[in-house]
Amino acid sequence: MQVDLQLDGRPGDAASRAAQLVGAGADGLFTFEGPHDVFLPLALAAGTVAADLMTNVAIALPRSPLHLAHSAYDLHLLSGGRFRLGLGSQIRPHIEKRYGGTWSRPAARMRETVLAVRAILSAWQDRTPLRFEGEFTRHTLMAPTFDPGPNPYGMPQVCLGALGPIMTRTAAEVADGLLVMPFNSARHLAERTWPAIADGLDRAGRDLTDLAVYPQVIVAMGRTAAELDAASVGVRRLLAFYGSTPAYRPVLEVEGWADLQPKLNEMSKRGEVAAMTDLVDERMLATLAVYGTPEQCAAAIRNRFGGFADRICCYFPGYAVADAHIRDLITALRSA
Repeated sequence: MQVDLQLDGRPGDAASRAAQLVGAGADGLFTFEGPHDVFLPLALAAGTVAADLMTNVAIALPRSPLHLAHSAYDLHLLSGGRFRLGLGSQIRPHIEKRYGGTWSRPAARMRETVLAVRAILSAWQDRTPLRFEGEFTRHTLMAPTFDPGPNPYGMPQVCLGALGPIMTRTAAEVADGLLVMPFNSARHLAERTWPAIADGLDRAGRDLTDLAVYPQVIVAMGRTAAELDAASVGVRRLLAFYGSTPAYRPVLEVEGWADLQPKLNEMSKRGEVAAMTDLVDERMLATLAVYGTPEQCAAAIRNRFGGFADRICCYFPGYAVADAHIRDLITALRSA
């Protein structure tokens, strides 16, 4: 099983941190749309390591498909053909109140964004006139001054992050890859994600060879009691945050915890972070994340995703994990 790890921290540390993570065994590195730019750390890493690179995810709705295409093209070039553009929609309050963007019909808009980005990349690659006319965006002008020409490494994959059935179906219809959101469970994957994938592939006349599937997993890992306690608190805090969001309720619903979502939502509005964390018990931790020593976490990841994909994205949120433990996790995953 190949493993992608999050390249986090400040952009100035990206190159050195990338080298450390690849030294620990990572096959690839990804960034997410957090407190820093999602693309710049990957540009710095591209000149340092020979690993796959991916945004996981770049929020697409506030950005022009042309901006996304230029970033993807340049990172694919800088990395020697090892970049994947991972896109996500975010949720309405963030798009409208944080990005100052416009929200409507997210699955339809994401579908069109994927197609528009690919149309722009294809126009550059194939030397054909650019003519994309959609419902939400139009791209019909590409003067030679602004055309970078064919990328010597071809076109990067354009992937789409999804959780709900409509967005998952959309990804299966039009994207090169599906980024399965990290707030998930084995039951949700089986009962909601796989049927939506099958539906999307069927609608588009595609099969699984046309779609790369990249599951993501939240990992609470350590060896000592103190390390495991810190990991548990950090991960349960993130799970409580995810669980407070209405868009993530379906995952709780299939596990019989739907009533927890509105409680967490109300508590989040009052800033009751510690109390929210306390509501995420050990069973929820083991169901929605993986917990334990590196070897135990590797076994849990294989059990949940082994028949689903041969590549996994691992998160270690809210706590410090030793690189030695990361190395042991990757070794255990590869030894299966």
